[in-house]
This record gives sequence, structure tokens and C-alpha cells, in this order.
Amino acid sequence: MVYHLIEEGFFPPLPLCDILFIPANLHLVMRNQWQSLIWRQFGAAIDMLENAIVACPVLVWSDRSRNPEYWYVAYHTLFFLDYYLSDSEKGFAPPAPYTLSELDPAGVLPDRVYSRDELLAYLTHCREKCRSKIVALTDEKMAESCGFERRNFSVAELLLYNMRHVQHHAAQLNLMLRQTIDSAPNWVGQTKTPLERE
Repeated sequence: MVYHLIEEGFFPPLPLCDILFIPANLHLVMRNQWQSLIWRQFGAAIDMLENAIVACPVLVWSDRSRNPEYWYVAYHTLFFLDYYLSDSEKGFAPPAPYTLSELDPAGVLPDRVYSRDELLAYLTHCREKCRSKIVALTDEKMAESCGFERRNFSVAELLLYNMRHVQHHAAQLNLMLRQTIDSAPNWVGQTKTPLERE
């Protein structure tokens, strides 16, 4: 149809390559856009977790009568954020002072309450690991198996799964704050932390 209109003089003749022009780097543009939008949302979930940690009063943080304990929910979230940002479960080790007790099927709690400052430092570690993971993604890497036997996911799907886990527990912590002190941090729509270092 287009060719007939061109032949009849309705449109000036254009080379076929101009009509069907697709930038050679379109896949890179799309991947960069995907990386940026995933980071803005994943980073926002991490920011909400950070805000919940910062907003928690000492008495709620250290209340050992709560089940689950506030500090423990924050720690559990960070541990699995770190874990699922790794290339596989083999060889994973969280930074000191944390241990692999979180993977114990018996549900063993850490041997002590971790402080707010310790968990904020762990959050900083996880945020940087997340940024680095997203920046390093290629089309091939996103499609690869995630490397975790109990998760039949691609690397890309595991990122989304991990983001959902962080957001789930950030919301749980906000609910715990609302129930105890009738206050909780606001929603974060997008992270303000850039994906790439400036």
C-alpha cells in the first residue's frame, strides 16, 4: 500500500531503510531504560526499609516480647536482600558480624540483637550491591538461570522477587510502627539515589 502511494506521488520517495529505520543500538537503549526503572523502584523499596529502621524508637527496637521482633524483621530482610543479590547460594557469606544462621531450617535467631547502626551499615552494603548488580546486567545475564536451586527464576525475575520481598517487610515494619507509636514513614515513589555513580 505504501509503495503504491509513493509510486503515485503522494509521498516523496524514501529509501526503504529510512522507512524501516531502527537504531542499531535500540537493545542497549531499552536495556538502559529497564535498568534505570528497576533501580528507581528497587532503590525506593530499600529507601523505605531504611526509613523504617531509622524511624523505630529504641523501646520498640529492643522489645524482646514482640513476635516477630522489630530488629529481627529488618535483619531478615537485609540478609535475604544480600543473599539473593549474590550470583548463587554457593559461597555466599554475609559481611561480619552476620552469620548464615538465617538459612538454618530450624529458624534459629541470631545470638544477639543487632543495633540500628549495624543494620544501617548492612543496608548501605546491600544498596551498593544492588546498584552494582543492576548496572552489570546484560541481555544475556538477565535471561540466565538465577543460580539458586530453590528458585526456578531467571536473574531478571529474581531481582523482581527480591524487590517484592524487601517491600513486603518494609510494609510490615511500617505496620508495626503504626500499631505501637501511631506513626510511620511516608511512601517513597522513586529513589533519589542515582543508578550510576556521578
